[in-house]
Amino acid sequence: MSRSIAIGDIHGGLKALIQLLEKIEVTPEDELIFLGDYVDGWSDSANVVTYLIDLAKQNTCIFLRGNHDDLTHRWLATGELNEKWLEHGGQSSIDAYRNFSSEEIEAHIEFYNQMLNYYVDKKNRLFVHAGFTSQHGPEQEYHETGFYWDRTLWEMALSLDKNIEPGDTNYPKRLQIFDEIFIGHTPVTRINEEAPVKRANIWNVDTGAAFKGKLSALEVNTKEIWQSDPVFKLYPEEEGRN
Repeated sequence: MSRSIAIGDIHGGLKALIQLLEKIEVTPEDELIFLGDYVDGWSDSANVVTYLIDLAKQNTCIFLRGNHDDLTHRWLATGELNEKWLEHGGQSSIDAYRNFSSEEIEAHIEFYNQMLNYYVDKKNRLFVHAGFTSQHGPEQEYHETGFYWDRTLWEMALSLDKNIEPGDTNYPKRLQIFDEIFIGHTPVTRINEEAPVKRANIWNVDTGAAFKGKLSALEVNTKEIWQSDPVFKLYPEEEGRN
């Protein structure tokens, strides 16, 4: 039976990704939905992209655009340097690309170009890196940057009264559009959680792989969870984005 598996923010942790996929025992029948932020963190940022390009030749993969992917893409394509990006993991991506050929870099730029801002499956489930702000849904979003920068969707879910029901007149309109929403971007370690967390109808699959956390995956039908070792233990000589 085929599975749909959402995978959280990787941030250059290729060793964790390989370990995670081995635990999942991925088959070509599985749909893999990557929630973005493949780069900026551990030393394998560029190698993660190479690995994902190859993986997509054998498996059905959906690649969503994360804010770190957008910043790295801008640097690769135009040389644009953002000081905040450099402070938050960008230097690790610059270092990771130093020994890549121009042909390899062009292949990576094409990979970044083809990323999706969001994905809605046949069961009316939304997959997006960060969120969206329009009450009419992501197709009505005014600025596409919200898809990979917005935190208000998750912050809203965290602030909701746990007793409020979807049919309540005060239930947020953004949360009524989709049956479920799967995001990354904001590590659940910020609320002292170590595994994917559900609030309202939103599942957050970012478990802090860029810092002291693990890389996580969630089967979106059964809600089975897999996790790597804490990523920093796989890169003991590095600091990641700590």
